Amino acid sequence: MEQLDQARCVPCEGGVAPADEAEIAGYLAQIQGWQVLEVGGMKHLTKSFTFPNFVRALAFTNRVGELAEQEGHHPALLTEWGKVTVTWWTHSIGGLHKNDFIMAARTDEIL
Repeated sequence: MEQLDQARCVPCEGGVAPADEAEIAGYLAQIQGWQVLEVGGMKHLTKSFTFPNFVRALAFTNRVGELAEQEGHHPALLTEWGKVTVTWWTHSIGGLHKNDFIMAARTDEIL
């Protein structure tokens, strides 16, 4: 299986099936601390990152935002004092795609 942190996102405009359980398990094995949660009937990939203050949390949020813009794939970001929760999923297919796991791996590299 290709290393997620070395991969690039490919456009996903719908018409593609979400990742199945075996694919999800394989991808999760490559990223630490991420969880798959079901929200509104769709699987999401989420992780919270902690920081010593709001300024560092906001800086991390901005770096994730820059990465998202570069790749054209955008997460939900919740920035709080000392904490940022990043949630990836592919809106167009209503679930998880390899792109979400790639972006999770690349998010981890920002730290």
